[in-house]
Amino acid sequence: MLAQRIGFIVMLTLVTIAFIAVVLPFYSAILWAVIFAIIFYPFHARIGRRLGGYRNVAAGISVLTCLCLVIVPGLVVLSALVRQATQLYQNVQSGAIDLPGLWQSLQDALPAFIRDRIEAIDTEGFAQLRENLSSALLGGGGFFAGRALSFGQNTVAFFLAFGIMLYLLFFLFRDGRELAQAVRRAIPLSDNHTQQFASKFTSVVRATVRGNVIIAIIQGLIGGVAFWALGLKPALLWGVAMSILSLLPAVGAALVWVPAAAYLALSGLWGQAVVLSLVGVFVIGLVDNLLRPPLVGQETKLPDYVVLISTIGGISLIGINGFVIGPLVAALFIAAWSIFVAERHFPEDDPGPARSTVTQPALPQDE
Repeated sequence: MLAQRIGFIVMLTLVTIAFIAVVLPFYSAILWAVIFAIIFYPFHARIGRRLGGYRNVAAGISVLTCLCLVIVPGLVVLSALVRQATQLYQNVQSGAIDLPGLWQSLQDALPAFIRDRIEAIDTEGFAQLRENLSSALLGGGGFFAGRALSFGQNTVAFFLAFGIMLYLLFFLFRDGRELAQAVRRAIPLSDNHTQQFASKFTSVVRATVRGNVIIAIIQGLIGGVAFWALGLKPALLWGVAMSILSLLPAVGAALVWVPAAAYLALSGLWGQAVVLSLVGVFVIGLVDNLLRPPLVGQETKLPDYVVLISTIGGISLIGINGFVIGPLVAALFIAAWSIFVAERHFPEDDPGPARSTVTQPALPQDE
């Protein structure tokens, strides 16, 4: 019997690894199908209750809602972003945007002691610094241009993954409750632990995606309008850049508007620089300070430094999907160790009042 049990476990492990290898090329589609299902499931539940037994119709309406509210607008903005970034890259490469002349004007605007200091630090002075900045700008534009070319060459693969995501999302809406129960039964943990991890998983996904996306949209919209009003083009590109960078707490959109304000000041446009600085500090920064704690921090119960480090680590490890997976791994890590510490102090077999404390360890619960 022991040999059969070991053989079964080995077979189960091998089959699981093989299945993961099969679906791994579409992990992004699967991930975002799960994310959309978690975020929109309360809406789907209301639709399902109103339609009674028409589960397929309710799931179809929920998928169409996701398409209209999130997916299609996101694709439109992404295509406009790639188009503007590619145009900017082409203008720089063709000389329509005179980087040497722009750099010379900025150099002339600097105080003499700053120019002398830079020359003292770098023997090649401004020439080397100008070359580095120009290469960085061309490299960034080339990245977006390459993404646009890659998108055109992999249209079939993109639409295949997109179709898989929608197809899976439909069945997650329709059979999500049964699938969740099956997963909980399969996980080799106690009911209490499974419930806590499932609650933490859903709360972190909702808070990270819903909260960060709302904050990103608001900050990017405010920043893009400010750039457009001040004549900083392409405004859409910089607005989307601020939206993406706002996924990083604390720093975020400041990585875009602070250099832009410095550029305006060095160009002699002090009024515009002051306006952009005021908008950045008192509007964009205020949005982050006011909305991030209730939308992200209070639900995930993660400190800002943990969110920042896990977000940057996740993005550097697996790309844009890391802004969800990074905080999720951090939250599950903290939850697991909290359960371990609680049960170490109050073992499950302990009688008395301490046992009631273990039933619900001191972990944040989803609403």
